[in-house]
Amino acid sequence: METSTTTATSPRPPAIELSTGNTFMCLVRFAFANIRRRPERFVLSVLGIALALACVCVVRTISSSFAITGADSVTDVLGEAQLWAVPAAGVHFDQGAQALIADGAAPDIAIPDGWRGVRTISGLTEINGNPVSLRGTDEIPSGQAVFGSALAERLLVNAGDAISIGGQRVTVAVDGSGQSATVSSALAQSVVGDKGWWTVYAPAGEEKRRDIAQIFGTAVGLPATADPSIQPEAGGQGLVYDTVGGSGPLTFDQKFSALFSGKVTSSTLGLISTIGLVLGFVIAVSSFLAAVQERKREFGIMSSIGLADEVLYFFLVESFIVFVASYVLGVLGAGVAVALVIPGIATPAAWLQACGMVLAFVPAMAIVGALVPVHRLLQQRPVDLLGDR
Repeated sequence: METSTTTATSPRPPAIELSTGNTFMCLVRFAFANIRRRPERFVLSVLGIALALACVCVVRTISSSFAITGADSVTDVLGEAQLWAVPAAGVHFDQGAQALIADGAAPDIAIPDGWRGVRTISGLTEINGNPVSLRGTDEIPSGQAVFGSALAERLLVNAGDAISIGGQRVTVAVDGSGQSATVSSALAQSVVGDKGWWTVYAPAGEEKRRDIAQIFGTAVGLPATADPSIQPEAGGQGLVYDTVGGSGPLTFDQKFSALFSGKVTSSTLGLISTIGLVLGFVIAVSSFLAAVQERKREFGIMSSIGLADEVLYFFLVESFIVFVASYVLGVLGAGVAVALVIPGIATPAAWLQACGMVLAFVPAMAIVGALVPVHRLLQQRPVDLLGDR
């Protein structure tokens, strides 16, 4: 006779069907339903957070633009040179000319045997009413001016055009991508004087040596450094910048561009962006605290029937929608603002970099603004959530 054994098992709840309609899309529909019930709160929350993110994005765009400009301006000056000997008065970046300008005469040095040095006259002039970085070398023949492509585009000048510089007619040639006009040394000196610098090339086979700046500096009697933040000593003869030596993973161009970026973030604009970011956190926390308090009884009912985890998921999805809308609106608004107000400074690449930086703040804002309030709510007993107080 065949017998069967029955094993007692505890009752199990029915499995939740893992379909799009019952999981994520259900959460999204629930979130949008709550948004439609309270559109004013959603709009005000999005606008407040977006304004804070836009403020940060604008400052970061300006900072990134200056960093890109700083790196490009150094590359335009140095080319393939390993050393840069600047005057005792130093150099500065002219925003109108969008290029580096020498503030004093080039150091009076004698280039050692085996080394190659190019003395470049550097100053500021005007062409067709626009500020222009004027440079002069012995490698440019008289009667010719070499424009960087960026400068030619800014001045609407083409190769072969004739223009007047310092009262002399010269023919334009376009080469490189910088913002400077390079002419003969005699013409440049007649316009801007003796201001300038040296770019120095190391002997063959020694271009990558880490101590070439010290070797050259000792030979010509100038101090040397790989840190672009160090300025020449007042009353000295100049300073040699080492573009290949130094320590750390950053190149000289990157260190120089970081100085430009740091000036923006440490300025009043940087303070405003910090205040804006803090304000965004406050708006987010206040908005979600109010939303949680308003739906206290609703969450209490869900918690009492065993849906405490779903309460968290519902609220996080709704918060995610708020922050995504705020981020998109904020970065687009910042892009329009910088394009209209400071088109000469901001670039699409800088805006994209700023968008990436701002995106890093969004998860933190979401966690602090959304997860913390609802987590604190779920620590209470359902019966307390169902109470009137």
